[in-house]
Amino acid sequence: MTSLEVQRARQAKRIGVSVTVVSRPMSASDVLILGSSFLDRHSHQLTAILTIVITLVLALLADRAVAHWAARADLNAAIDTRIRFLRRLITLGILVLGGLFALSQFGGLNKLAAGVLASSAIVAAVVGFAARQTLANLIAGVMLTIAQPLRIGDQVTIEEQTGVVEDVRLNYTILRTAEGRRLFIPNERLATQVLNNDTILDERVRPEASVWLPPAADTDLALSRLIGLEPGLVVRIAETTPEAVRITLVADSVPAPERAGREAALRAAALRALRAEGLLVGSGG
Repeated sequence: MTSLEVQRARQAKRIGVSVTVVSRPMSASDVLILGSSFLDRHSHQLTAILTIVITLVLALLADRAVAHWAARADLNAAIDTRIRFLRRLITLGILVLGGLFALSQFGGLNKLAAGVLASSAIVAAVVGFAARQTLANLIAGVMLTIAQPLRIGDQVTIEEQTGVVEDVRLNYTILRTAEGRRLFIPNERLATQVLNNDTILDERVRPEASVWLPPAADTDLALSRLIGLEPGLVVRIAETTPEAVRITLVADSVPAPERAGREAALRAAALRALRAEGLLVGSGG
């Protein structure tokens, strides 16, 4: 028995008419009527689901298209940094617009939104307080991308952490240290703290290592011994304290990724030379 036949039987029962209903298979027209009725009842939900699917597909296609173009293009560090950030910003924009359009299909939410907007001042204060850090990092990311105090591949130091910039994302920047660790630094901290960028003008940097001597050590002998370690080495007394004397060694420029290894080798060679001369006696080195 089809739904139409059931409805007719119920109507006949209400008016007191005896109707004999003969069950029969559903015809194609009955299927169309049921399908049309289902679509009418759930049109908003189906539109929202379709919108979400299309939004996800568009966001994925946009992200891959920009990434594919950037991979094939010969981009310098400055353009590469902007393109990566813009790619993620476009993806975020598509997802936000699609989500808002999907939510607009529900009438109940529209009524709720109207009530919420009536107390917009309170809502703005609550949302602003809850999302302050996220928005601050996003805005800082935009400013970093425009001003570019750092770029992909730069060797930077912030808060005594040194490493190579691996990526600049919407809310944080990834820094890869010489030990292979990855630091996730909020963009707001990068925008407000003092940032030392060793490769902003030149991709090569000069390695610098320090060694400490006892205060009574013969510094003239130490300087002459260290200068002879390799050609072009600059050796000088950088700091003196009642407890020790610090000597720095600055070598010729090397590519930024090689800096940490070069400094470690330079420091080891300096300690061996000073130890051979007996200049480290009485110190912790």
